[in-house]
Amino acid sequence: MFPWYSSAMLVMESTSVIGLRLTKLTRGGSEAGDEANLMVAEKIAASFEAVETLLTGGNLSIVIDRYREH
Repeated sequence: MFPWYSSAMLVMESTSVIGLRLTKLTRGGSEAGDEANLMVAEKIAASFEAVETLLTGGNLSIVIDRYREH
């Protein structure tokens, strides 16, 4: 069964995080560069973690819940 609740919550929570990060990026400066680097590093790490979870027998629900924790 598809994890509808977790997916909906992930969408709502991530929009808040995106808004905060875009605000920091638009201010510029060294903090914006640091934030951009952090965002890329986090996405790469999350992708590897998701693939590892799926390859070791996990399911989509586990991946979504883990994304929400981060």
